[in-house]
Amino acid sequence: MATFSSVTRRHVLAALAEHDERGAEEFLALYGFTPSGGVLQHEGRGYDARAVLGVAHRYATGRLATAEEFHGDLQAVEILRRRGFEVTEPPSARRTAARTTTPRTRASAPRTSGPTPARRAAAAREAAPALCPTCSMTLPATGVCDFCA
Repeated sequence: MATFSSVTRRHVLAALAEHDERGAEEFLALYGFTPSGGVLQHEGRGYDARAVLGVAHRYATGRLATAEEFHGDLQAVEILRRRGFEVTEPPSARRTAARTTTPRTRASAPRTSGPTPARRAAAAREAAPALCPTCSMTLPATGVCDFCA
């Protein structure tokens, strides 16, 4: 089971750069993902949210988070929003949420289109972890890369 607490905005940006380099189809095929419906918007381009987060997990921990480890597409959407990214929910998730939400809840909790200024500020303050200069993996507390040492 993947936990995403070690994934930072920097890891997501590295996954986006790899996505741009490889192209969408090759990126998804290489890591075994299918299009999920959640779309991360960055610099005018759309990216598959679940695949990008899975690869960002690999940059953070050295292990790819596979599609089977996600609790639906909304998990990836929420995690990426916490990191300060604009992500649209998959249409199926919106329909499900609309059916399960009472009118009173919907009226009292308006949806926002992206992260709040407080969330953006928190993401900006997030400390970047130390990375190995050779393989770009997050260094453990010892400061010596487990893979390159």
